[in-house]
Amino acid sequence: MRIGIISDTHGSVSAWQDALGGPFERVGQIWHGGDVLYHGPRNPIPDGYDPKKLVDLINACPVPILACQGNCDSEVDQMVLDIALQSPYFLVEHSAGRVLITHGHGYSSAMVESMVQRYKVKIWVSGHTHQPVLERKGGVIFLNPGSPALPKGAPARRSAAVLSPTTIELVDLDRGQVYRRLEL
Repeated sequence: MRIGIISDTHGSVSAWQDALGGPFERVGQIWHGGDVLYHGPRNPIPDGYDPKKLVDLINACPVPILACQGNCDSEVDQMVLDIALQSPYFLVEHSAGRVLITHGHGYSSAMVESMVQRYKVKIWVSGHTHQPVLERKGGVIFLNPGSPALPKGAPARRSAAVLSPTTIELVDLDRGQVYRRLEL
């Protein structure tokens, strides 16, 4: 099964639709790394900002969504969403091994290392920084899908990721192309 991985949509309907209409077209599940609805006080309002409409789209999405709570997600968000914003992380089993999905704020490198060992994590997924990362360190794959709404970094590119049984790919949403791939 292909899994769409996204984070930091920050209330942007266009960001959500670009992922669903692009790399997530044939996914069987979506994992969201948090900061779903609110843009946050340190961020500008993203293009397509309409949290109410995004709630409707997420609630009506035919693809099952698993999500964790980000630092900009609140109790009010959980009241309107039909999906559970799990906090501070959730674990899933994949053919490549155990996957931990978290928003990623508030973790020291020592804490990450400890959790990877304790939970026997093979893929660590986090958001928060809005900067895409896909790398293997010591037998563990670290993925940040970036942000489709408020990208940061150089170059700042709107992105999401797709996990298949054999690869993880980072996708540039504006160009509609894979720009980084790791074999599992």
